[in-house]
Amino acid sequence: MANRGLNKVQLIGNLGADPDFRSTPSGTSVVSLRVATTESWNNKDGQQEQKTEWHKVVLWGKLAEIARDYLKKGKQVYLEGRLQTSSWEDKEGQKRYTTEVVANQMLMLGGRGQDEPDRGDVGQPETVASRDEDDLPF
Repeated sequence: MANRGLNKVQLIGNLGADPDFRSTPSGTSVVSLRVATTESWNNKDGQQEQKTEWHKVVLWGKLAEIARDYLKKGKQVYLEGRLQTSSWEDKEGQKRYTTEVVANQMLMLGGRGQDEPDRGDVGQPETVASRDEDDLPF
């Protein structure tokens, strides 16, 4: 069996800001998200401690449009995708790197807020895949 590797990320967290929506010059939709995940544990003295990690997440195409329309700061979301690292040179010529999650699946968690449109799924999470409906085999 060939060694193909595995690059898979699963996150459940809360949005730290509203989605940042934009379009590429060719018209492809893209959204950037800031997602916080928090870990809690008891230290050796029995006191509860927490640590929050912030994640950069990118969504493309129809998934980006859905995130733009339905996600807001503070909403809890499940995201699944892969890690991708990019590099560039800054103004001083130093090489810089950033790593982000390129998500291809999203599950909106929690109930519908008062200012959100009625999607007919009151209180039910919605699974959203990155496929277009035309790609489905049925």
